[in-house]
Amino acid sequence: MVFNVTEWLTGIKVKFTEVVIAGIIIVASVFIALIVRNTMRKSLQQRLPSYAYKPLENLVFYGIIVAGVLSALTPFGISLSGLLVAGGFAGIVVGFASQQTVSNFISGLFLLIEQPLRIGDPVTVGDVSGVVVDISILSTRIRTWDGYIVRIPNSAVFNSNITNYMRTRARRVEITVGISYDSDIEKARETLIKMMQDHPYCLVNPAPEVFVDKYAEHSIVLKVRCWAPPPVWFATKIDLQTRMKKVLEEAGIKIPFPQLDVHIKDAADMRVKLVEEEKG
Repeated sequence: MVFNVTEWLTGIKVKFTEVVIAGIIIVASVFIALIVRNTMRKSLQQRLPSYAYKPLENLVFYGIIVAGVLSALTPFGISLSGLLVAGGFAGIVVGFASQQTVSNFISGLFLLIEQPLRIGDPVTVGDVSGVVVDISILSTRIRTWDGYIVRIPNSAVFNSNITNYMRTRARRVEITVGISYDSDIEKARETLIKMMQDHPYCLVNPAPEVFVDKYAEHSIVLKVRCWAPPPVWFATKIDLQTRMKKVLEEAGIKIPFPQLDVHIKDAADMRVKLVEEEKG
């Protein structure tokens, strides 16, 4: 076999050209992906909520890069169909090896489609309560009321009871207060209802209400209710609880504290004997 230098150099030149072209295609695809991402951020990021925009941006960005890489591999005899078959087989193997990850991924897709919770919503998921700070493909993060960040797998979120306190037009504020048995119940009711009617966040419809909840040992317990928009629900409750004592006192209504009255039926004579201690 005679070694042909010309053919060898020609082959090297062809391979070098293919490698250069493949590199240019990959670099161009990354450059195009960056341009498209910046354009999306300028035009769509402010219009779409973050829970919908972030997955869309990642899908478009990495989709362009993957398409560029596949195009760059075509001159080397690597077909797309072969990659799909190999990828499908590898996906099956990985799926069996990591069923929990696949379950979280599928659950994350359903959460993004159904949207039972969104970033910024106050929620309760299972036994975790707080504000949603992030929803990704595999997990959801919630900042609890005391400031901790809890990461919950999406499969657990999807299969749990979700209470969303933001997905309603109004949320009920409920407070209990005790008044003394000597106080006028009707006057106390009118005073508390007027306090809620004058509050800027208490809704007119449904109307505020006050009623006797129970007769306790030391007080008559009143249940005070009104409705407020979810974003200001907590602030409304705190404000009403702070004002309540002042308006009741101004109306002459007493808020009692626990006390014990002792009644002696028969007063017997009590004799006191003083004994002087002997000095040794």
